[in-house]
Amino acid sequence: MKIIILGAGRVGASVAESLVSERNDITVVDTDVVQLAQLQDKLDLRTVAGNGTHPPVLEQAGAADADMLIATAARDETNLVACHLAARLFNVPTRIARIRAPEFQDHPEITGDGGFYVDHLICPEQTVTDYVLKLIHFPEALQVLEFADGRAGLVAVRSYAGGPLVGRHIRDLRAEHPNVDMRIVAVFRNDRSIRPDGDTMIEPGDEVFLLAATEHIRTALSDLRRMDKPVRRVMIAGGGNIGLRLARALGSQYQVKVIETSRARCNYLSTQLPSSTLVLNGDTTDEDLLADEAVADMDLFVALTSDDENNIMSCMLAKRMGARRTIALINRQAYADLVEGNRIDIAIVPSQTTIGKLLAHVRRGDVVAVHSLRRGAAEALEAIAHGDAKSSRVVGRRVEQVDLPRGATIGAIVRSTESGQPGARREASRFEVIMAHHDTVIQSEDHVIVFVENKRIIPRVEKLFQVSVGFF
Repeated sequence: MKIIILGAGRVGASVAESLVSERNDITVVDTDVVQLAQLQDKLDLRTVAGNGTHPPVLEQAGAADADMLIATAARDETNLVACHLAARLFNVPTRIARIRAPEFQDHPEITGDGGFYVDHLICPEQTVTDYVLKLIHFPEALQVLEFADGRAGLVAVRSYAGGPLVGRHIRDLRAEHPNVDMRIVAVFRNDRSIRPDGDTMIEPGDEVFLLAATEHIRTALSDLRRMDKPVRRVMIAGGGNIGLRLARALGSQYQVKVIETSRARCNYLSTQLPSSTLVLNGDTTDEDLLADEAVADMDLFVALTSDDENNIMSCMLAKRMGARRTIALINRQAYADLVEGNRIDIAIVPSQTTIGKLLAHVRRGDVVAVHSLRRGAAEALEAIAHGDAKSSRVVGRRVEQVDLPRGATIGAIVRSTESGQPGARREASRFEVIMAHHDTVIQSEDHVIVFVENKRIIPRVEKLFQVSVGFF
């Protein structure tokens, strides 16, 4: 696929790195020649120096025969105008824009056909906010992902000594909960993948990926971890776009304190947040301030400033002072790998939480959801099976008959129980989540959830879900 990426910043560079590794033809456009040179030295791609809102620059980047434009520049207006030009002047089939302002999300008529001709809007700030909210809802988890419009969930959890299933075989999972269907799709031990089967024993400290219907996730977590108390008190370090979104989402249901260094920003936050939210003007790494505001009583301390070092230091300080759980927003991947699991419970890399939204539009076959796992090394994807036994490599076959590459696992199937035309609108209550066993038969229009422990095999997985030409 020929893809133009506008913007060589953190998001653009992360997208480029992910897509280049999958043998796409990538061109990156930016006005910063230094960033472009660094990117070209690191990755096998083409760069064009210039303003992506200028038609000659887009033409030089190959927009005339490009399959997709992904606009990730710093300014929303730049991304929207670039998508408009790509559609109207060059007829680029797919156009994706990264935006920050929530007003564009609230008024899709501005960005769609007749407006800026954007096919898909990506908002990293909202994606990170949603990510943190899931971790608040499931405080025991390292990662919580949703599939099939929230009907199935994949959770990553660190097993602890004393958990009901820790020190026992995976096959004991069904015996422990005979009426609850769930499946362990991957186990990582000392950063190495352990392919799970019935005889695999869960050991303390294992990173376990468990798939279940959403209503059964909490039961599944209780087998591997001590269940934490619900989160009630939250301290947010940083009142920027993400901090504001998170505080708004938590609303008056939680006791929320926001610490922001800018007095002007504090004044703005106080007009945007519920009266129950306490906005404080101060330094997030000020030990006296944290002590005065009872950080030791916090169920969650989450650092969301734009400064990696401040986020790391404030989380480490809050944890030492008694905060039960800490989450840090860290832009640099290397920093996140170093600090997560020590005094910082979870490190969130925005580019990695956002990349899945983009990959869902790049994947071949009918892939409707992609989630990046373990810092981008692994993925979980949701693909729709189309066709019949003649035109498809998966439809009409048992799971054990599907020619999956080693390292890929079919974890579950979400199936409509309603008869009717494929693709018709269906009610949520008419779907069932089926854990995939060796004899489970895949049907047409099933949503198949696949765990891939190594991204290099993804093209082979995608090919399985592409129907033959005769189907059309």
